Amino acid sequence: RAAEEIAHVAGEAICMHGEFNLCLTGGTTPARSYDLLATRFELSVDWKEVQFYWGDERCVPPDDPASNYAMADRTMLSKLKIKPEQRHRIRGEDQPEAAAREYETELRTRFNLGDGEFPRFDLMLLGLGTNYHILSLFPGIPAIHEQHRLVVPVEVEDKVRHRISLTTPAMNNSARIMFIVSGEGKAN
Repeated sequence: RAAEEIAHVAGEAICMHGEFNLCLTGGTTPARSYDLLATRFELSVDWKEVQFYWGDERCVPPDDPASNYAMADRTMLSKLKIKPEQRHRIRGEDQPEAAAREYETELRTRFNLGDGEFPRFDLMLLGLGTNYHILSLFPGIPAIHEQHRLVVPVEVEDKVRHRISLTTPAMNNSARIMFIVSGEGKAN
């Protein structure tokens, strides 16, 4: 169902303004949806008009199994006929603060943003961690309250402690948000 809805929103955005700005989520839950988008829905979307962004990334190289980019590339991006410049990844292999600043600069350039403005993704996909986090904004960390920056480095209590994440106002400015959540451990 998620893949079907993403394809629908993509078509709508491309029809309305010639481009679909999709912000991907990581973890394991969206992998099946990504695979379906690249196979069953491959012909339903004009993929050359899609720009791919990431909501967060673990501070690991892009080919690391823990990388959100690696999961999206393995399950979807490598199967689609897209250009490298359509991928706007967070450089998890770089120093966290530098990677956050670089990604924020890219977003400001791509979306032509001035001071105090936030990107408007056509669709932001979000998951939910078993420890109740979305993006890499874990409960209780100061980054949840960031109101000015688009992207911040965070340190969290998890297997991969250092991460880079979009901020709450960057997330909330999306035209649409879709949560993709599954598993008994997330039922509560």
